Amino acid sequence: MNPLGLYEPGTSVVHRIGVGWKIVALLLLAAATFAVVSPLWLAGMCGGVVVAYAVARVPLRRCGQAVRTIGPLVVVMFLLQWWLIGRDSAVVVCLRIFVALAAANLFTLTTRIDDIVTTIEHRLGPLCRFGVRPDRVGLMVGLTVQAVAGLSRVAGEVRDAQRARGASRSVVAFAVPFLVRTLRYADELGEALAARGVGDR
Repeated sequence: MNPLGLYEPGTSVVHRIGVGWKIVALLLLAAATFAVVSPLWLAGMCGGVVVAYAVARVPLRRCGQAVRTIGPLVVVMFLLQWWLIGRDSAVVVCLRIFVALAAANLFTLTTRIDDIVTTIEHRLGPLCRFGVRPDRVGLMVGLTVQAVAGLSRVAGEVRDAQRARGASRSVVAFAVPFLVRTLRYADELGEALAARGVGDR
């Protein structure tokens, strides 16, 4: 099963938009989701993201993978937030999460990681004189994008194991293994970076 965040080749308008413009749009959308508090406006933003998937002509199988991966995460967060802060606030939080994750997934589906890293390194090049390391920033962004794919793969495997045990309706049976494997993934990534000397002066 292909996880989230893997590039899907295409020639749509969304694919052809420059990487820099996509990054700006993604950041603005993320900021807007936290500025908006109305469920109706957030639902409209969700609809806008869905329309963007259609414009990008993302295959239905990839859309289905996104739903199967993002859906359980949103459900878990909704139940947790409902318990902590109430139903209405939980709806707002989950709509924000859905918009952010779905938009980020669309960005990675329509943009090559190499193009993202190259663009960031090129745009931040003039900042070298101020001590900015464009290569490190590009690496960080590339790893962040890859983490979307890695964590979606973990979520899929945990969900499959959950169904095999007959506990598909249990929130705890999904949340606890997912958290443990996420921490393990972070440790393995840190060890791999350390082994390659990343961060050494």
